[in-house]
Amino acid sequence: MTRIYRKLRDAGLLLALVFLGALVAARLEDSSAVSIGGPFVAIDGDTLAVGAERLRLHGLDAPEVRQTCTDRRGRDWRCGEEARAALERLTSAASVMCSGSERDRYDRLLVACRDGELDINARMVALGLAVASGNYASEEAQAQEKGEGVWAGEFERPRDWRVRHGVMDDPSAAEGILAWLKGWLGLN
Repeated sequence: MTRIYRKLRDAGLLLALVFLGALVAARLEDSSAVSIGGPFVAIDGDTLAVGAERLRLHGLDAPEVRQTCTDRRGRDWRCGEEARAALERLTSAASVMCSGSERDRYDRLLVACRDGELDINARMVALGLAVASGNYASEEAQAQEKGEGVWAGEFERPRDWRVRHGVMDDPSAAEGILAWLKGWLGLN
């Protein structure tokens, strides 16, 4: 009888510890979520600043400020500057809220931004001034179908443009895993 009692007690303690660990993990996850209110300054079509904090819109990639695209008639237009200006207009109100809990390798907070019911991240993609990168595939498909923004002509994907111009080097898989692990452990 004592053996059964000990096994039940040990199983109960194990379940209690697992439950307690889950509660602590959930609390840590909640405490890492950050919400920041506008107005914001647009650095480019997918990066915002508020004070010293830099925010990167999650799930999209916009042309770089110096990047140009070609319109329907084959003329160059400053798609990167237009993306920056559109994000500036969309985030200049005090009612805009951006929230996120993860940071990228440049220590920018990855955020989703809203102005009331308006999903600003989705709007940038729907305007054709950003391409989807993990999210917003339906908005990209609609922009592409309508020929909005960069989809009106020819353009180089922002990531490819950055690599070609030496603005960004993609990290190796090991660097990416190490950065993720440091962030997860809170060592960044």
